[in-house]
Amino acid sequence: MMARAQHPVLTPEAPTGPVRQAPAGRYARLRRHRRWLPPLLVALLLAQLAAAMVTTAVQQTPTIDEPVYVATATDYLREHRLRYNPEHPPLGKLLIAPGVAVADPHYDPSHTGNQGEVGRHLLYASGNDPGRLMLWARLPVIALTLLCGLVVFAFARDLMGTAGGLAALALYAFSPDVITHGSLATLDMPAVAFLLTACWLAWRARRRPARYLPLTGAALGAAAATKMSALPAVPVVMALAALSALAAHRSDAVSWRPLPWLRARRPAVSALVGAGVVAVVAVAVVWAAYAAVDPRLRFVPAEPVPGVHGLRGRLVELLPVPPAYRAGMRVQFGLEDYPWQGYLFGHLYTGSLWYYLPAALLVKTPLGLLALGAAGAVAVVAQRRLRPAAPYLLAAPAVLLAAAMTGSRDFGTRYALFVPVFLAVAAAGVPALRWRWAGLLTGALVLSVAVSSVRTFPYYLPYANEAFGGPAQTHRLLHDSNVDWGQDLGRLADRLRERYPGERVWLVYKGSGVPSYYGIHAADPRTVPPDRVHGLLVVSDSAVAKARGRLAELIAGSRPVGEVGHSISLYRR
Repeated sequence: MMARAQHPVLTPEAPTGPVRQAPAGRYARLRRHRRWLPPLLVALLLAQLAAAMVTTAVQQTPTIDEPVYVATATDYLREHRLRYNPEHPPLGKLLIAPGVAVADPHYDPSHTGNQGEVGRHLLYASGNDPGRLMLWARLPVIALTLLCGLVVFAFARDLMGTAGGLAALALYAFSPDVITHGSLATLDMPAVAFLLTACWLAWRARRRPARYLPLTGAALGAAAATKMSALPAVPVVMALAALSALAAHRSDAVSWRPLPWLRARRPAVSALVGAGVVAVVAVAVVWAAYAAVDPRLRFVPAEPVPGVHGLRGRLVELLPVPPAYRAGMRVQFGLEDYPWQGYLFGHLYTGSLWYYLPAALLVKTPLGLLALGAAGAVAVVAQRRLRPAAPYLLAAPAVLLAAAMTGSRDFGTRYALFVPVFLAVAAAGVPALRWRWAGLLTGALVLSVAVSSVRTFPYYLPYANEAFGGPAQTHRLLHDSNVDWGQDLGRLADRLRERYPGERVWLVYKGSGVPSYYGIHAADPRTVPPDRVHGLLVVSDSAVAKARGRLAELIAGSRPVGEVGHSISLYRR
């Protein structure tokens, strides 16, 4: 009888004795193993992501923006001054700073020049090993990207359970855009990580508002203190906080500890208080980021800061942020007023196209992630059980995408990196649609994303999905950080040593690297008459896309002989 009480799955007719205990023991072991399976799968997915990012970080030479951020982080550490790169707040560079501190580079604070020149001097003219310095600078961003993966899992698990969390994490871990920008010492992935965390914490505040609303404000402030492109999300997250406080006010099963004063007698007042708490904490985090660099908040820019007039200028001055932050906003407005060139589907243009980012996302997002993310977004809106989560999952990326589509810089999907990340979480809602084969279809599409990602290894930056021909065809459709961000200078040097030793090389390189450091001794073919250009012509694919005049003539009179990293084309003349 005792055995039956302990193992109710056993039938009364079954014989007692040792024979009965074995199946029950196996079931108990199976249950224990099942408890360990989800953590094991999470660890394996994050290990795969870490391996992909570290491999990419080791193999790629500095991209265009990285030397600026690394030099600014070094200046923060050594000089404690707000001088370089004011167009971006300091928190992302402070995140990079621990890696720079470990690398301990030689640094000349008296070197003059703009921020790009200071970055190149630090990497290539100060006696430092740029590969070692860049790897250490990239490692903190890699670590933050892995932590963001845990947020993706937790957010999706809150919505659809452990299976949904694992599916979302798999889509995130195999996303080429996540791997690309998670392995660089840049600000795009940190800003997305903080923003996703803010939306997740706002969702959790529906049950524990006093605990999670201040944390929501801290995450939102971290996003705003990393990239100014996160600013359009500030009122969105404040509205989500108000919505959470309102939902908590109407629920009797909610704890307001440890801040019971957050709950007012009237629901509308609770909503306003919740939004206000988030706003105050976010602003405090922004001030703290600047104070961490220089407690006296002195700002002496290395380059002139443009003036901004009219309504934009008045709005900038009204913001309760440090003077350096307002100066950075003026720099950003100045950059938005510049007539940049764009390239989309073989068409070179000046200005911007409102549909550029949606089109670029269609090219550079795995097909399985696009399908599951879209279906998950529909499920979140259509299913009553998931509908309360819809604004937390969809509002912030929708507003940020709309804001980015109005920008003047059509440079890459990094300006919309939040889209694949939020889509990965939304994809967890697909099983809620109750399609007959929803679970099987979800697994198959997740597997397709994994296969597509593995096939592009280690060239994640120029990734394009199979519908557009894969990474080898991306340069025909897009340019700049979508395909060619200066990351393959080291690979080019290896190729020239292995296959073209001793040949005359003509180079048009788009990037921040210094070719001579890697042993590439080449001349610019645009500085001499075309009839003098003989030998190997090497051109970055962004320069190929924008080629006009003499460069276009040189390319037209040359024979393609190869490519490097799907980002640099080689021609024979």
